[in-house]
Amino acid sequence: MYKENSNEDIIRKGYSIVVAVDEHNAIGHDGDLLCHLPNDLKHFKKVTSGHTVIMGRRTFESLPKGALPDRKNIVISSSPAHNFPNCVICKNWDEVFAETANETSFIIGGGMIYKQAIEWVDTLYLTRIHHKFKDADTFFPAIDNNKWLLVDEEDNEADEKHAYPYTFLTYKRK
Repeated sequence: MYKENSNEDIIRKGYSIVVAVDEHNAIGHDGDLLCHLPNDLKHFKKVTSGHTVIMGRRTFESLPKGALPDRKNIVISSSPAHNFPNCVICKNWDEVFAETANETSFIIGGGMIYKQAIEWVDTLYLTRIHHKFKDADTFFPAIDNNKWLLVDEEDNEADEKHAYPYTFLTYKRK
């Protein structure tokens, strides 16, 4: 069984996190995204299409149309009672690692899944929403700048389709 490793002696190459966060690292409210940013959704699709996406049960349940097309969908759930159409179900991280060996894989949420994975993934694709959402109830772990190197940054202004300015950031583990 996979156990959290505070020593970080296990870095998983080929595993990345994709997440949108506000200025306080909030990622959601009541099981939904903080806001609608069409360009962030396009960015997410561009980064993850053709690859494997890994998520928790609640993240799967929040998807409006179920499993994401053009991707292998993996749901981590210990409950056999749940139905996850068009998905591979894994009970734990060891099963995920066995299922995704030699695949490019993206962890897409939720909060607990991110907290576990940030200790061993090698890349973060982070969209920073330049706003503070007061009603947020789910958060992304703090990014330790001693462990992560910012390698790409793209600023985007608010416009008629985007209520808030945002920045696409890519971090690689040092």
